[in-house]
Amino acid sequence: MKIYTKTGDKGSTALIGGTRVKKHHIRIESYGTIDELNSWLGLVRDQDIDQHHQTFLTQIQRELFVIGAILATDPEKAFLKKGKKRLDIPDFADTHILLLEGEIDAMNDSLSPMTHFILPGGHTAVSYCHIARTVCRRAERVCTLLHEKEPFDPLILTFLNRLSDYLFVLARKLSDDLGAEEVKWMP
Repeated sequence: MKIYTKTGDKGSTALIGGTRVKKHHIRIESYGTIDELNSWLGLVRDQDIDQHHQTFLTQIQRELFVIGAILATDPEKAFLKKGKKRLDIPDFADTHILLLEGEIDAMNDSLSPMTHFILPGGHTAVSYCHIARTVCRRAERVCTLLHEKEPFDPLILTFLNRLSDYLFVLARKLSDDLGAEEVKWMP
């Protein structure tokens, strides 16, 4: 299989289902930002952090691939006649959100209470985590815009919102685990 097809040389690309759209289409921007987030999570996972966090981040990355596939599918061509799915893309489940919430609560219970906003930084792993968090927020904003125009499973928006919360708490947990100072923002 060749990597290049030359079909996108004039600024369009194909959705799953064959529909061609401009590369700046909000749907492309949505799943492209999810892909960017997934790459940043890979960089966080590659840091010298606890194996549990690495394993959980891998699980999140797998879910982001599902989200990307859902967003990359032309909604009008996602189903065959009689309501059967055209492609074997899994549905998104609320269990993924519950897992994130469980991880957030477990990490938060081990941390000192937050009394101020925190400046991102303190350690490379923590900084990468904060970058992933901000990319996640951007993905959420772009996906919200897409959802207004072409609705998809709203659990995806909930997942992205919760994922950014998870990444914030993970950054705090990594600061604690790595002995990095949390610099408070004092207005």
